[in-house]
Amino acid sequence: MDPLSFSTIPTLNRPILVLAFSGWNDAGGSATFAAKFLSQRLGSHKFASLDPETLYNFVEQRPQVRIRHGEREIIWPANEFSYARDARLVQDVVIGLGVEPHLRWKAYIDAILRVVQECHIELVVTLGALLADVAYSRPIRITGSASDPALAKRLHLATSRYEGPTGIVGTLHDACRRQGLPAISVWANVPHYIAASPNIKAALALVRRTFTLLDFSADLHDLESAANDFDRRVANVLASDSKVADYVRRLEEHEDDDDEAEEYPGNTDALPSGEELARELEEFLRDQRRERGQD
Repeated sequence: MDPLSFSTIPTLNRPILVLAFSGWNDAGGSATFAAKFLSQRLGSHKFASLDPETLYNFVEQRPQVRIRHGEREIIWPANEFSYARDARLVQDVVIGLGVEPHLRWKAYIDAILRVVQECHIELVVTLGALLADVAYSRPIRITGSASDPALAKRLHLATSRYEGPTGIVGTLHDACRRQGLPAISVWANVPHYIAASPNIKAALALVRRTFTLLDFSADLHDLESAANDFDRRVANVLASDSKVADYVRRLEEHEDDDDEAEEYPGNTDALPSGEELARELEEFLRDQRRERGQD
């Protein structure tokens, strides 16, 4: 059974695919919240989805019930793709928002790659969030890697050297590498001692980084206000727990004294910023099109 279905196949201008998956790759719900925000802010339109029937164990990922207009409605695990066109975008955007599957990972990846093929995607960007020993009071650290060594070098990103268990993001990036498809993985480091979800502060950092990759600017005042409120609520909770407050102070001191952080190739400070990042990415994609004879 083919899980992928299209309601339409849009004609897009050199699109970039931005993906986020709830589950193992989504600490604090940060990545999926960021993808939802991007979809809403860009006014995207749904055009494809994956049938959950063969991808999930519904005992582990149970459907949800909600009351809508006075009637019960069953909400199944959703994997949906939407597209956004905006005159301010240099390239159109496809946004994929899904749930890490329990079953048939290869079929799931193949379905995503079919979306890539049908929409002529030039670049895949995955958003993720991981639990880390970081101070909530400091700016969210964004780390990144690229599947293509040339792209990693151009954007001052790392080529991942991680070994161990992986999630759907790692599997997808391996498939992109095998297909010769440029892919970037962007991760927010989320304080492991904060259970609140979504972590708005981390989501804001991912949104900002994604807009930078897209060479796009937008008013983020509402999300920034929500992130500030989130910070205040966390501070109030931690103030009532002396042990956690002491732990956070030690993390702050460590980050202040950590000279190596400035040299870490995945650190936010090491990435090109704003105009430079967008220019380097555009030049790389132009070179890719030239090599494929598309210019």
